[in-house]
Amino acid sequence: MRKNVFVASAIMLSVSLCTLGQEPPRPVSPEVQSDGHVTFRLAAPNAAKVVVNIEGQHDPVPMQKDEHGIWSATVGPLPPDIYGYSLVADGVPLIDPSNQLMKPNLLSTQSAVHIPDPSLPWEIGDLPHGEIHHHFYHSKINGLDSDFYVYTPPGYDRRAKGEYPVLYLLHGFSDAADGWSAVGRVNVILDNLIAQGKAKPMIVVMPLGYGDFEVIKRGWGSWSDKELAMRNLSKFTDILLGEVIPQVEQSYRTKKNRESRAIAGLSMGGAESLRTGLNHLDQFAWIGAFSSGGMDLQEFNAEFPGVDGTPNKKRSDQN
Repeated sequence: MRKNVFVASAIMLSVSLCTLGQEPPRPVSPEVQSDGHVTFRLAAPNAAKVVVNIEGQHDPVPMQKDEHGIWSATVGPLPPDIYGYSLVADGVPLIDPSNQLMKPNLLSTQSAVHIPDPSLPWEIGDLPHGEIHHHFYHSKINGLDSDFYVYTPPGYDRRAKGEYPVLYLLHGFSDAADGWSAVGRVNVILDNLIAQGKAKPMIVVMPLGYGDFEVIKRGWGSWSDKELAMRNLSKFTDILLGEVIPQVEQSYRTKKNRESRAIAGLSMGGAESLRTGLNHLDQFAWIGAFSSGGMDLQEFNAEFPGVDGTPNKKRSDQN
């Protein structure tokens, strides 16, 4: 680990200094062309090999060095989307020093490149926009400082009358509380859907999803420890129900009945949505899970002792 840190520091120093006595050319990276081709560049004259790893591309793309010590590679055309990528110099992954757009992550932050298309739901349009609010608190349940983000829809006024339904949206493993807003652009997507009449105005709460932060300290291998994995999921449920939801319902104009609460998540967040939602059907009437991970669903009856065929029947009866 120390060797990697030293190598990364040496590479970044060479990026900054390049040559003594003259100002090196400043590379433009990434350079997005109108046809979807993208050129990546990195100033690293002392590196022996540089490649770029791009999200969705199977193999690393080799980069070529010019006479100024600037490495470059052009890929594509790439379909419109937002792609994470890393520049790998002599085996060390680096964020792109010429690019401010990133995909933050607790284990592996990447740079990002945006191939725009006005028709995509995460493109910012000329329409009313909601707001993202950032909250900090100390959890008495796991003893850690924590945070959560709240999206309020266009026109939300805390002094006005009227209440909103709430979606508790949970991120995947290795993401932070800002995963859905900084990477998923959930606020932009909802702004667009609400403006198009495809979604009702709602409040979205995005909490930090770790009941036991030891799972992050151990990295991806933490999931082989079943006791730790279950403790992480179980404590998160306690934190959400006992600390996050009470703060949200005290500070925002939320509807406080199960019919107006939804919970959904991706990967680890999907497992947390199932475990929390299905075991607390008095709290949540709507549950969504996508690519759920971290649970042994072969033990369904043990995980969800109160779940049978009645929850959906109850919904249909009420509708």
